[in-house]
Amino acid sequence: MDLERLSPRNQVKKESWWTVLTLAYQSLGVVYGDLATSPLYVYKSTFAEDIQHSETNEEIFGVLSLIFWTLTLIPLVKYVFIVLRADDNGEGGTFALYSLLCRHARISSLPNFQLADEDLSEYKKTSGDNPRNLKAKGWSLKNTLEQHKFLQNMLLVLALIGTCMVIGDGVLTPAISVFSAVSGLELSMSKQQHQYVEVPVVCAILILLFSLQHYGTHRLGFLFAPIVLAWLLCISTIGVYNIFHWNPHVYKALSPYYIYKFLKKTGKRGWMSLGGILLCITGSEAMFADLGHFTQLSIQIAFTFAVYPSLILAYMGQAAYLSRHHVLESDYRIGFYVSVPEKIRWPVLAIAILAAVVGSQAIITGTFSIIKQCTSLGCFPKVKIVHTSSKMHGQIYIPEINWTLMLLCLAVTVGFRDTKHISNASGLAVITVMLVTTCLMSLVIVLCWRKSSLYALAFIFFFGTIEALYFSASLIKFLEGAWVPLALSFIFLLIMYVWHYGTVMRYEFDVQNKVSINWLLTLFGSSNLGIVRVRGIGVINTELVSGIPAIFSHFITNLPAFHQVVVFLCVKSVPVPHVKPEERFLVGRVGPKEYRLYRCIARYGYRDVHKDDVEFEQDLICSIAEFIRSDKAFDDSLDQENERGSTERLTVVAASSSNHEGVQIYEDDGEQQSEVIVVAAEAQAPSPRVRKRVRFVLPESARIDQSAEEELTELTEAREAGMAFIMGHSYVRAKSGSSVMKKMAINFGYDFLRRNSRGPCYGLSTPHASTLEVGMVYIV
Repeated sequence: MDLERLSPRNQVKKESWWTVLTLAYQSLGVVYGDLATSPLYVYKSTFAEDIQHSETNEEIFGVLSLIFWTLTLIPLVKYVFIVLRADDNGEGGTFALYSLLCRHARISSLPNFQLADEDLSEYKKTSGDNPRNLKAKGWSLKNTLEQHKFLQNMLLVLALIGTCMVIGDGVLTPAISVFSAVSGLELSMSKQQHQYVEVPVVCAILILLFSLQHYGTHRLGFLFAPIVLAWLLCISTIGVYNIFHWNPHVYKALSPYYIYKFLKKTGKRGWMSLGGILLCITGSEAMFADLGHFTQLSIQIAFTFAVYPSLILAYMGQAAYLSRHHVLESDYRIGFYVSVPEKIRWPVLAIAILAAVVGSQAIITGTFSIIKQCTSLGCFPKVKIVHTSSKMHGQIYIPEINWTLMLLCLAVTVGFRDTKHISNASGLAVITVMLVTTCLMSLVIVLCWRKSSLYALAFIFFFGTIEALYFSASLIKFLEGAWVPLALSFIFLLIMYVWHYGTVMRYEFDVQNKVSINWLLTLFGSSNLGIVRVRGIGVINTELVSGIPAIFSHFITNLPAFHQVVVFLCVKSVPVPHVKPEERFLVGRVGPKEYRLYRCIARYGYRDVHKDDVEFEQDLICSIAEFIRSDKAFDDSLDQENERGSTERLTVVAASSSNHEGVQIYEDDGEQQSEVIVVAAEAQAPSPRVRKRVRFVLPESARIDQSAEEELTELTEAREAGMAFIMGHSYVRAKSGSSVMKKMAINFGYDFLRRNSRGPCYGLSTPHASTLEVGMVYIV
């Protein structure tokens, strides 16, 4: 099944209100599971050690006021009303912002970028933009970024830091969510018994959660929204009950005046407690990161009218209960469950555990998605990506990442054994991602929205100041757990940057050592070299978008034979979320027509689904056949330019799965069919093995000349003989005289990652039996 057609971005939708409300309901289970479970641990983390709950209630009311204004300013104002508008053709997240900046300032980290990529329908910019307009808003900033490579690297590192913190959050969120949900057991047993029961139960739930990931979420996904909705109704109802039963005047604490009284009384201790308060906004980034699965309006409605009021009522209810209960047996009983009426405590515990699992599932799936985006943009080693659903776009599973997350999550759980240290670690990861988003958004305001720099400065000053205050409070607890996300992020950042650096250096080596077309023409024109053309199609995989790759000359030098039809294939990513199937392929000739050499560039967005080998092969062959059939394929002026070795011309060709008006391919095992064959191979002599019969069926309106018909016939014969994929297997080494850092990065770091990641044939989903790897040493 073609997963591309199922992408929500590939469908022109005019949502009715019923559709919007349905999406808003579904977003509860996917987007808000983490944010909805934050009341389980916010008060407990805040009052862990820095401040104490006193009879004056100034602490509890001050914390409530801080929670209210933090939830209002960050998730509601910043994300719902501002950041959600900065979508990349409907996609959100850190890489979506970075992708927008790359397109508007031409600072892409992808080395094989082409001007033709700017013609993609999703490669949209502000209408009427003139890149040389000195009076245009943001021109000076754009020019500065384009001229300074250092600033481009810093922007890439900033995006990678945000990405790494999201991965770190994928380790910490399941631990703290499940830990806090299970902590309800502490009220039904002694503390001595509880400490021996809690950790094993949490570990068992986490192991079960990660073990079920390979089944995908589509089988149980329909339960996620009802679970989160039941949880929101539960905490809001309990909150209303506690407000009216214990302290109806708790609403007065929403005044900012209580924040002033709180900070004045607690001083430095109150500032340090901000590390626990900021956990009330954990999961807010998911509203933007998961935007591609829903719409802006649906996410805005779900948060504004369901999640936000439920959370406010829940926090107010807890504060109302605590304002009337000052004598607690111990600090650990200030958690969520102490404010739950005893008669419904067990049902609430069950719903809480389910909601924590749903919230953890959302962040794990988000981690898989962002790893795939990093891989597509050349910032992470190739990993195995399994699509768990043929109907739901974006449902993926990455085994290596899943088991790594599970081991790290168990290590954090067993190592800390309480929510205090885990909350310190989680808080730093959450606020760092938000700071990165704030920095990137300020650039988007100027470069993409063409607003005045004053708007960007106001945005980064207002929200950056708030987030920097929380960041400093989290960072001060470095030795008390906050070192965990920093350590994890440093490791992942090192992996990503080394891989990206090695990939760019390898591409630059390919560009510098590519073979000219004149060399190829000389090779064909000489009859003394003994070059043999064998039947079939040879697909040379390369990252070059022009010229002849060095692996081809290396292959011909050692084995002077190649196929009757040769295709130089480049599968590359472009800085857009999706590429429409009708814009997938760029096809052109390499050299004169009679040599049967073609260049084909397959373009994918960073959220696109790569097809399986059979469908990709068919689309590849059909795109070449459609190119031959089109009038541009046999333009005399084009042939003359190719003979002189000038710049190649490429034509956009739609994939056969989406182009029903173009050439279609039909294959069978040699049996005759009643289809009308417009172009077919001549009858072959009987053979003991069954051969595949290939036929191209042209549209009725197609007009082709004699040379094009001969070329299609030869392509048909070559396809029947079979396809061979020739891959380059590179061994990268730093050249002599390089710095120590470069030698360590290339000879040890990149080489280690290359040897322990998926091979080059995996990214194309090519059959192993038809793959030939050509080894080369790259001296960079």
